[in-house]
Amino acid sequence: MQTPNQIKTPSFIQKIQWVADPVGYMETAAQEYPDIFSAQVVGFGNNLVFVNHPQGVQEILTNDRKKFVAAGKENRILQPLLGDYSVIMLEGDRHRQRRKLVMPSFHGDRMRNYGEIIREITTKVWSQLPTNQPFTTRTATQNISLQVILQTVFGVYEGERSQQLLKNLSLMADIFRSPLTSSFLFFPSLQTDLGPWSPWGNFLRNRQKVDQLIYAEIRERRQQTDENRIDILSLLMSAKDENGNSMTDQELRDELMTLLFAGYETTATAMAWGLYWIHKHPEIKEKLLQELHTLGDTPDPMSIFRLPYLTAVCNETLRIHPVAMLTFPRVVKEPVELLGYALAPGTVLMGCMYLIHQRQDLYPEPKQFKPERFLERQYSPYEFMPFGGGVRRCLGEALAVFEMKLVLATILSRYELALADTKPEIPQRRGVTLAPGRGVKMLINGN
Repeated sequence: MQTPNQIKTPSFIQKIQWVADPVGYMETAAQEYPDIFSAQVVGFGNNLVFVNHPQGVQEILTNDRKKFVAAGKENRILQPLLGDYSVIMLEGDRHRQRRKLVMPSFHGDRMRNYGEIIREITTKVWSQLPTNQPFTTRTATQNISLQVILQTVFGVYEGERSQQLLKNLSLMADIFRSPLTSSFLFFPSLQTDLGPWSPWGNFLRNRQKVDQLIYAEIRERRQQTDENRIDILSLLMSAKDENGNSMTDQELRDELMTLLFAGYETTATAMAWGLYWIHKHPEIKEKLLQELHTLGDTPDPMSIFRLPYLTAVCNETLRIHPVAMLTFPRVVKEPVELLGYALAPGTVLMGCMYLIHQRQDLYPEPKQFKPERFLERQYSPYEFMPFGGGVRRCLGEALAVFEMKLVLATILSRYELALADTKPEIPQRRGVTLAPGRGVKMLINGN
């Protein structure tokens, strides 16, 4: 099948470059083909078309289910993590119905209730960090993010099960912390259980422990219904589809794993990047503190959420280093033209969020961190799209942004931080996402 602007590098080399250095791979390709190119990367069949132009991405995402279909089977790279019944794996009507069930969890009064939880957890985690000695920021934000997810999604607070979930989810996610170990997701031939000391064997054993804990929690909840619970698991358990059916235990498990992995790793990374950029540019930090100061000593979480400069700083963080690089794949259903290129049925396309966010015509000096761009200009959902778009747009977007703003505001207003060294932080593959390569080393200045 002929696809546009094929990268000339041998297929095997492309696959290795894509896993080992995705940023270098994408930027090199975009120098030659800024708007659209065909790549032979691993994880999505043999040929994948990267679409890096807002107009092309808009066409793909607004034609969802007509010319282009968001096929669940194209996301199979995530199956070992999420299972077969996650909203990410479903398609068509089943996908639409599931989104409808999950969506209310992230809106309205629930968000207000989550605000206090987020602030308490942030203060608790940060108060346990050492003063005047370096720590890895991403580990601390991961701790915050995981505890927020456990309380908002599971409603699990203290106790043995909470501790076990914290421990095993961290271990499970950490297996994919480098490009080398991430390759286990991309090359199914490596997914072999060679015992508990082998990477995949270790992953499977951690996943089994997490599954046991999740199923135990579900069993317990089915026996004792509590109308007053505000966590997402309770909401999902009480939700019914159009035929009056509730979700099965396995569907609940797969949805919870999706929320855990999509919501915990990604938000932790975004917050670590935020702290990095804010402290790399003291004038930005100063401006943020002045804005926070206008709210007084005990600001309401929703007032923090609405602050314009804090919003601009978070947006610029998500622009310069989007955690996810690509939208979920779309498959061409009928012969179609995109950006002047003819595409045959069966062609797999992805919008490249990373390259769109690096376009000079949209973001002059794209490598510079400039929050002001978001105060001076309104970007369309196809020009700024850190959470993807269309029918597969991230369900947890509202909670992620709310958490990011509250955590950054809480830390900045209570602690005096500094970067522990001057080396620039470079994005590196972590599973299917990009994270700070060295984890952002910082210090809390104590008196």
